[in-house]
Amino acid sequence: MYNKKPIADNIFYIGVNDRQKESFENYLPLPEGVTYNSYLIVDKKTTVIDTVDIAFADVFFAKIDAVLKGGTVDYLIVNHVEPDHAGSVGLFRQKYPNVIIVGNAKTFDMLNGYFGINTRLHEVKEGDSLSIGRRTLSFYMAPMVHWPEVMVTYEHQDKILFSADAFGTFGTLNGDYSDACINTEKYWNELRRYYACIVGKFGVPVQNALKKLAALEIKTVCSAHGPVWQKELTKVVSLYDKWSRYEEEEEGVVIAYGSMYGNTQQLTEAVAEGIVAGGIKNVVVHNVSKTDASFILSDIFKYKALIIGSPTYMDGLYPLIEKLLSAIEIRRIKNRLFSCFGSFTWTGTAVKKLTAFSQTMKWEMIGAPVENKHAVFEEKYQAAFELGLAMAEKLKSLRCS
Repeated sequence: MYNKKPIADNIFYIGVNDRQKESFENYLPLPEGVTYNSYLIVDKKTTVIDTVDIAFADVFFAKIDAVLKGGTVDYLIVNHVEPDHAGSVGLFRQKYPNVIIVGNAKTFDMLNGYFGINTRLHEVKEGDSLSIGRRTLSFYMAPMVHWPEVMVTYEHQDKILFSADAFGTFGTLNGDYSDACINTEKYWNELRRYYACIVGKFGVPVQNALKKLAALEIKTVCSAHGPVWQKELTKVVSLYDKWSRYEEEEEGVVIAYGSMYGNTQQLTEAVAEGIVAGGIKNVVVHNVSKTDASFILSDIFKYKALIIGSPTYMDGLYPLIEKLLSAIEIRRIKNRLFSCFGSFTWTGTAVKKLTAFSQTMKWEMIGAPVENKHAVFEEKYQAAFELGLAMAEKLKSLRCS
């Protein structure tokens, strides 16, 4: 039997766990799975907020029926039209043909495009309210967090924000939806990875949304993915504020490298040794051939400094390094300390391209980039060590700034 423990009086979680999907949006690994969250408010006008991925529509409708016991739904609020949340809207209209769908003008354009739905619609604009009985819902636009039609819904009585994808995380809910009832440790890295990969490009829109929502008293956030945030709400909002300002969480360095025959990896080891010798303990090393870029991006959002190593490959960068640089540039990550190194056999291009990348990103270059020809001998190993040492000294100089 479905657990019908309410979030607040007559407000229910009716989301689902997806433990089958291997890749979110068909490219981001899901080692901990993912949820598609939906919420049901039983009032004079029964209201559902968002649906779920169509693959789980049967479970979703069974949960609604378990609460309503054959009753109908008056309003369906669509905060976000992306198919992992709105995928069941077409089936929802078939099951509840008289339901009124609540959204903004951009929402309705997309619903018409996806489902051909263009009737029984209730359009809302910034700050509009809707009475559903003893509860009142208000609507605030959050464009480009992370689609242009995104809005959030605020319930006044219990001060609940239904936040669409904002504050969402990868990871299934194991036993309960509330962050007060489960161990949230697994979510912090996945919260950052979700932000870095899905929302990370949109720092300015996130800041705009945070400033707008600061005027509301919020006790609970019901996101479209992951736990319902109550106990850890302050921490979650603080992290979003930090990430959207492109501020690091803590002192540390990410080293991302590619290596075909081991020479660039040897330089990587020397750089890491130099960083630690310089007094920095947090050093995260990623081999781009083994680590998915989403995990590397997450760590780049976490730490201030990034060092990239690449061999020259076909007179350019190692392909997976080039892919990582593209992902970084797309997300417009700001305010990072940077350095680079590379190796080659007959023509050296990688370090030149990595240096140009840092200039494009307007990042501060630290130390002297290291370029090695053929095997790594003591002179270049020491130069790589000094590069790491220079980065450590720069990070320490920021401690008192």
